[in-house]
Amino acid sequence: METDALKELHGLDLVARRMSRVSAILQWDQETYLPPAAVEERADQLADIEGIAHERATDPRIGHLLEKLGSTTSFPFGDESLPRLERDFLRAMRRDYDRRTKLPHDFVVSKARAEGLSQAVWVTARKSNDFALFAPHLRAMVGYAKKRAEYWGFAERQYDGLIDEYEPGMNENRLAALFGPLSFGLTSLLGKITLRPQPDSAFLLRTYPIVAQESFCDSVMNALGYDRRRGRLDRSAHPFTTSLGSDDVRITTRYDSTNMFSGLFSVIHETGHALYELGFDSSIRGTHLADGASMGIHESQSRLWENVIGRSRAFWNGMFPSLKIAFPDSLRDVDTELFYRAVNVVKPSLIRVEADEVTYSLHVILRFNLERKLFSGELDVDDLPSAWRSGMRSLLGVENETDADGVLQDVHWSMGAFGYFPSYALGNLYGAQFWNALRLDVPDAAEHVEAGDFSVLSSWLHEKIHCLGRSVQPEDLVRSVCGESLSISPFLDYLEAKYSELYDF
Repeated sequence: METDALKELHGLDLVARRMSRVSAILQWDQETYLPPAAVEERADQLADIEGIAHERATDPRIGHLLEKLGSTTSFPFGDESLPRLERDFLRAMRRDYDRRTKLPHDFVVSKARAEGLSQAVWVTARKSNDFALFAPHLRAMVGYAKKRAEYWGFAERQYDGLIDEYEPGMNENRLAALFGPLSFGLTSLLGKITLRPQPDSAFLLRTYPIVAQESFCDSVMNALGYDRRRGRLDRSAHPFTTSLGSDDVRITTRYDSTNMFSGLFSVIHETGHALYELGFDSSIRGTHLADGASMGIHESQSRLWENVIGRSRAFWNGMFPSLKIAFPDSLRDVDTELFYRAVNVVKPSLIRVEADEVTYSLHVILRFNLERKLFSGELDVDDLPSAWRSGMRSLLGVENETDADGVLQDVHWSMGAFGYFPSYALGNLYGAQFWNALRLDVPDAAEHVEAGDFSVLSSWLHEKIHCLGRSVQPEDLVRSVCGESLSISPFLDYLEAKYSELYDF
């Protein structure tokens, strides 16, 4: 009977997901608290757990049950008589089962061990500005990524296979078609801004005690609705969010006593991710549908909270009095308007996670261009530092003096996450479209933000996006929520309106 087959399939899925959560716990610990001497053993532990998780996820019984329920590679939704949610579940299961069964067990184990070592070496290399130390591990990660794409059937278009892992339905050519005009629009806007006087932001270079930063970030997380009973905040070399269970979604950040924005906006960004992960409907929690529709959609939530809301005038009209209490000496001669303008200073810089809204996507486009060349054979790993500097000069007009501020600044390549970076720019695009739709439904959204009441916004995002998880594919989700397909226009229009007012042009 179909009911029995579905029940068994859900059971197998649950066990496989639990094993993947165990792996995530080990990875989270490696990035936060693992003693340096334990790296080698942790890599072995991760390899063993990934091997077991792979066995569970590729259990032949899963394939048998999918077929029994009518789900095939060419017709993944299964029997049309099944409830819609179950058919979405079958689609997601079929997609991942097909991909995972194409990867040999020994390859998965070897790759997991290599990733564990690579991430640990990256941390050391970044601290010591030593690209040569990391290069062999990066070369190995590129090799594993190429092989993975080949196993998936993308031998001729390896990068397409990697992009599709994070953004189903997307490919290199389509991204290039989006990023070309996006880059032109951003550089044109940047050109207008650079002709105007910069707001006074010298006060940002003052000292902001980290203890006070932590306390204020806690208050912001609470205000945004991050349930600390279901998660926690820790420190890591690179901020991230990880789901260790339906009621265990953790985030990390990093603090700098002379750069308050580094920790604060990382916390807001990661809180956006966490709210998505914690918002899946009870009907899909713990199942294969309890995930983001895509990484681009996931990033839309973090980028929307961090920038569209977190860098808005309304947000700081409400939050600045509390911030001034937290840092009375550092902000003694600063008012709300001055702070708001400083929050939104547009200036090409070296570090992606600390970039302003206008230049941020240019950082992403640089990484996209480098990845394209890596996987087409136009660029070798050893060429990356110089190619990075050249790309920064071309796109942003600045050049990093150290590799720590350049090719070593992001964790993604150390874990083999090639094809992931485009998600950040896509998140900006999706986020602007969602914001337009939200304001149509909630015309007084800014008033709620200024009053410190984020529940109305959270509820809208939950109802329209979060609760659905992976049950809706990204393109369908955007059309359903916004009434239009993915487009660069809403994002560019949003930036033009905001920054023409800020810079008076």
